Amino acid sequence: QVQLVESGGGFVQAGGSLGLSCTASGSISKFNTLGWHREAPGKPRELVATVSTGGNTNYGDSVKGRFTISRDNAKNTVFLQMSSLKPEDTAVYICNLRRLIDKRDYWGSGTQVTVSS
Repeated sequence: QVQLVESGGGFVQAGGSLGLSCTASGSISKFNTLGWHREAPGKPRELVATVSTGGNTNYGDSVKGRFTISRDNAKNTVFLQMSSLKPEDTAVYICNLRRLIDKRDYWGSGTQVTVSS
């Protein structure tokens, strides 16, 4: 079993910055990918960013150049720094862990990010 505990999020004005973090525990395995997806009302779940144990990153097109993902392997924690936020970034941000050994995905409960115009 894997547990993902998210923190951060909240309310910010357009152009502002916000940070999220997520700590994984349990049977996470040595090699995995940690990241964030987001869901906005009426829209499908969308990739935000992921980072592998080795530090390889992947970003969704809509956040490239504005968001930065990083991780602390010793603490099994992933960080998402969001800058130049736009109203269309408003969504529930959901932490994700994928175990590379079996490609199994685990999801957090999500944290709300609201960007006002």
